[in-house]
Amino acid sequence: MSSSSTPRRTFLSGAVAAAAAAALPAGARAAARRPAPDDWIDEVKGAHRCLFDFNAHKNGLPLLHVLNYLNTYAVAYGTEPGQVGAAATLYGIGAGSSIALGFDDAMWAKYGLGAYHGLRDANGAPYTRNVFHRPTAGDAHLLSAPMNVPDLPMFEGAVQAMGIASLQSMGTKFIMCNNALNAWSFELAARGMGDQEEINAELREHLLPGVTIVPAMVIAIEKGQEAGIRYNKQ
Repeated sequence: MSSSSTPRRTFLSGAVAAAAAAALPAGARAAARRPAPDDWIDEVKGAHRCLFDFNAHKNGLPLLHVLNYLNTYAVAYGTEPGQVGAAATLYGIGAGSSIALGFDDAMWAKYGLGAYHGLRDANGAPYTRNVFHRPTAGDAHLLSAPMNVPDLPMFEGAVQAMGIASLQSMGTKFIMCNNALNAWSFELAARGMGDQEEINAELREHLLPGVTIVPAMVIAIEKGQEAGIRYNKQ
């Protein structure tokens, strides 16, 4: 059976995400191989480097841990900018996955990603923007909820500092799994969001600045470790 006649299906786990890549036309698979798949490693600078592996957003707690890593090195160890770098993974499919963190506000609004993930603002309305890109003090409840603690004043500053744009400015490289992205476009199509190929193409056009798509997260993690980047499972 040719790739163009492969039936569409909903993928239920990252373990079968690679099958989605095989189902795409040859041209799309070739495009996924450009540029060099490991170039992102050179963007993780510093003598101290760690990859934070999370396929679930957990209301931003993994981002808070990245901030803790970068900030503690600076405060407790006196490191300067450029001496500590981090990488963070965006992948998985299904509600609760981290892949949606890599897309701009337009995609969050169009595909209802706040409602999809059960993420609501302080007024109880689903977010229509990527709250993890540039969160505000008013989004601090995102941290208190999964910790099951009252809203704490310190969370207002923490939630803003852990935003993706903030972490990027501090030396964090965000990478997204190509296989998971392909699988997620099938999922969104199965949920009635539109044509799979059109969804896939649109999502790729609306990546947040600085987010790099890698062929497969399982290999990116291995390549990062080979390059001396430490590993932290979230």
